[in-house]
Amino acid sequence: MSSVFGRKLKISIFGQSHAEAIGVVIDGFPAGFAVDREALQAFMARRAPGNNAFSTPRKEADEVEFLCGLVDGVTCGAPITAVIRNTNTRSGDYRELFDQPRPSHADYPADIRYGGAQDVRGGGHFSGRLTAALCVAGGLCLQYLEKQGVAVGAHIAAIGGVKDTPFDAVHVTAGDFPKGTFAVCDAAAGERMRAAIEAARSEGDSVGGVIECAAVGLPAGVGDPMFDGLENRLSQAVFGIPAIRGIEFGNGFEAATLYGSQNNDCYYDDNGTVKTYTNHHGGVLGGISTGMPLLFRVAVKPTPSIGKEQQTLNRRTGQVEPLVVRGRHDPCIVPRAVACVEAACAVVLCDYLL
Repeated sequence: MSSVFGRKLKISIFGQSHAEAIGVVIDGFPAGFAVDREALQAFMARRAPGNNAFSTPRKEADEVEFLCGLVDGVTCGAPITAVIRNTNTRSGDYRELFDQPRPSHADYPADIRYGGAQDVRGGGHFSGRLTAALCVAGGLCLQYLEKQGVAVGAHIAAIGGVKDTPFDAVHVTAGDFPKGTFAVCDAAAGERMRAAIEAARSEGDSVGGVIECAAVGLPAGVGDPMFDGLENRLSQAVFGIPAIRGIEFGNGFEAATLYGSQNNDCYYDDNGTVKTYTNHHGGVLGGISTGMPLLFRVAVKPTPSIGKEQQTLNRRTGQVEPLVVRGRHDPCIVPRAVACVEAACAVVLCDYLL
């Protein structure tokens, strides 16, 4: 099924935005691993809705409930099943969506794909709410990776054209990874981003942005060529996050504007460790890690659910009619998506290292 990901570490995400619960089954996670529940819940809080003025008013605690797979807080080798209860839903806001698909949402293609049987409430299984389940798996994988000397972190690289200070592609360390619900390296840039979000929100509109993610401590030789490369698998996992519209590694699309002499990374020996002076390749060549920091960026579209009146086809009447989207939505998805990108990256790297 398309909600299952991984090879040695398999995760299966289940639930809908307005169902009783959402959750994840994790199969293949090592036995004997002591889970730091406090650290996991702190990670979940970075994604949770309703924590500030820049997220949806829908407030959910996103408390993780483990049904099986742990004994006295330690993984026992059985599949881990975790659920998060949905406690603050307003399903009546979505009644008209069978007739009037929301612009830039999955309403219409989902209706065709599932013959009208899909759950439209809050976006159902297509909702960003499902990323909470991804963050449960990613939160556990982040803890496992830390024990292996690998750290993953991300920040808001840009919102509405306002840019944060980028990670140093060569020298970035775990100490450079910002935390909190609005993860930026430059506090002043963060304030300008908040202003851009507020300007969009006050107009009943939304704004998108870019998230930059890095992994440090990843040894050389992780990955595969061709269709199972590190970039391939990371892209697949990252695109499981709704609203992601693009991904680039290292220089990414900028590389297309450079000469080879400008884009190439020259090797040297650093006390027995092979490194490159620059890191335009983002730590991956031929689908395999080089030992340099893994670095990629993702583009996040503006929240498609906006307060402004829009036009859409009423499939019952056959007429284009006005639509005002009800429900509670983020004026900017980017801040809460930072933890989701970290989670997706952690799941992929954990799968490889296992």
